[in-house]
Amino acid sequence: MPDPEALEPQAPAPEALEPQAPAPEAERRGLGSAEGGSREALKARPWGPTRGDDGWFAAGGVADELLPGPRLAGFMADARAIGLGRLTDDELIGVMRAARRLASWSAAIELAATGDLWRRRWTEEQAGDTGAACHADDEIAAALTLTRRAADQVLSLAIALRRLPLTSRALTAGDIDLPRAMVIADEVTGLDDEHAAAVEEAIMGAAAGQTTGQLRAATRRAVLSADPRAARKRKERALQDARVERWDEHGGTAALAGRDLPPASVLAADQNLSALARQLKRAGAPGTLDQLRAQVYLALLTGTSVGSLIPTGPGTASGMSPSDSPRGCPPTMPSAFGSLGVPAGPGTPGASAGPGTPGASAGPGTPGACADPGTPGAYASPGTPAAAFASGTVNLTMPLASWLGLSDAPGNVAGYGPLDAEDSRAIADVLSARSGTKWCLTLTDSHGRPVAHGCARAAPPPSPRHAEWPTGAPGVHGAGSRDGPEGSPRDGPADSPRDRPAGSPRNRPADSPRDGPRTGAPSGPEVRGPDRTWTFSLTLLAGGDCDHATETAAYRPTAGLRHLIEIRHATCTYPGCRRPATRCDADHTLAFHRGGRTCLCNLAPLCRRHHEAKQAPGWRLTQDQPGVMTWRMPSGRTYQTAGDPYPV
Repeated sequence: MPDPEALEPQAPAPEALEPQAPAPEAERRGLGSAEGGSREALKARPWGPTRGDDGWFAAGGVADELLPGPRLAGFMADARAIGLGRLTDDELIGVMRAARRLASWSAAIELAATGDLWRRRWTEEQAGDTGAACHADDEIAAALTLTRRAADQVLSLAIALRRLPLTSRALTAGDIDLPRAMVIADEVTGLDDEHAAAVEEAIMGAAAGQTTGQLRAATRRAVLSADPRAARKRKERALQDARVERWDEHGGTAALAGRDLPPASVLAADQNLSALARQLKRAGAPGTLDQLRAQVYLALLTGTSVGSLIPTGPGTASGMSPSDSPRGCPPTMPSAFGSLGVPAGPGTPGASAGPGTPGASAGPGTPGACADPGTPGAYASPGTPAAAFASGTVNLTMPLASWLGLSDAPGNVAGYGPLDAEDSRAIADVLSARSGTKWCLTLTDSHGRPVAHGCARAAPPPSPRHAEWPTGAPGVHGAGSRDGPEGSPRDGPADSPRDRPAGSPRNRPADSPRDGPRTGAPSGPEVRGPDRTWTFSLTLLAGGDCDHATETAAYRPTAGLRHLIEIRHATCTYPGCRRPATRCDADHTLAFHRGGRTCLCNLAPLCRRHHEAKQAPGWRLTQDQPGVMTWRMPSGRTYQTAGDPYPV
């Protein structure tokens, strides 16, 4: 158990529980009223169903951004007493936001008190009161009517926040909520205080505007960058706890899941489940893709032929029978995950390379092949079983330096999240061995925003990793790109159900100023020879003004245009949505039939749900400048997104 005295200097002081803003900010957020709020002022204002400009909780109103504390609580109580039904939609949203800030503030006080109680019990333990500290969780459980496990979680978070002052401060100020504080504390586990502080510093600026999923990905990426060795050790310890768990579900069903498995193998298995499910769907098997994935999962684990899931009778599709595995692959082929090697067929999205790295798949019309343990593309890394990406779409991003083995900067897989450099290189090794792999390059500005992009016609020529390259860190930063296959979802309604997501360095000194565009190149298992040329044709991405160079007169964007859209926005452009752009519709911001262009300045990825939301009454989406999306809600509130920047 850590010594609380060592952590005490960083613990929030009691008077910090209600942070004081600087004088100008305090005047902007202050109410100039009594501690209990201003019920008379609330009563005096005009109430009605229409949106008012002087509402206390309306956007920009005096209570909309008020720091949490007794005064905000007083205004909340007054609004509730007067009646929430008398508030406009805008003001009701403001009340919701205020309630969340108050909940964060209250949670911060509870955790601070819990931490102080633990410190006292530790002091008593050190003074000879044996057992005082180790039973602190039991004391908390009784006081808060919690199970011992829940009490232990509260105590663990309280202890963790004592060395995370920025997180504690943000929670107290209502900038983040309790779930996000828990994400940060969880992700920095295993780091020393210095590296934990570096991670906090890196993520806290954007944390207030991120969902828990976005924040977890950002924090994990920061952890991998701050201390790759500690992150690797944590992963190695977790791999030792690999297991399969079974439990009952509320609906009378059951669950079976693998835990603490190698990420690369999980990604391979996930892609192959999707590929098998798609083939079953084309062969006439009933059910959604999610349902078919589940059936394939159980069939592979129980030794049942996947072909047995095909219904018999006249409606059975040709090329696959109940006695066969898909595409003629042996029903019991030995491999890491059972019967793998299902190629993509007509109508199946081809795979693509992620920003800066290779990614591949068999596209429509590509001859299929069954993968066996000796098939090129299988790999094995320490603690990782061999796995082959037999089919599917994998978008992998990693810096050139990591690909070369000169850096431990993390990579990223669309729809999954950050991967350490070792796993990223392992996946790159697999993908580079496959025909059809796309190698792309994206130039970014100093903030990680893409400014130009291009793909090479061929992969770099093979040579041993590290050969002909210096051992120092290259002066290369940035990202590459994602290939947009013709089989990707298009703008407009889709007929099939949704399924789950599945250059060379610049010659400049390593200590050159980090300004202007950064380059990143596709990762791969080998470094190209110094006597060969790797050529990219770059396209500038529209910024403030669009020259419409990429415009097409057709309704549907070309494969190249869609690819550029997916580079500019890696995910759906709705606030907080993390669905990969490759699984989204290419939506015309201004509808095509209303004069909207099929161009970079009027296209953006939207998942099906948020595409439908955009078209609902009261919703409005504009693209004020290329790539900058402004959502206007029925309440009148507006939210702006510009896509997540690439790491620089």
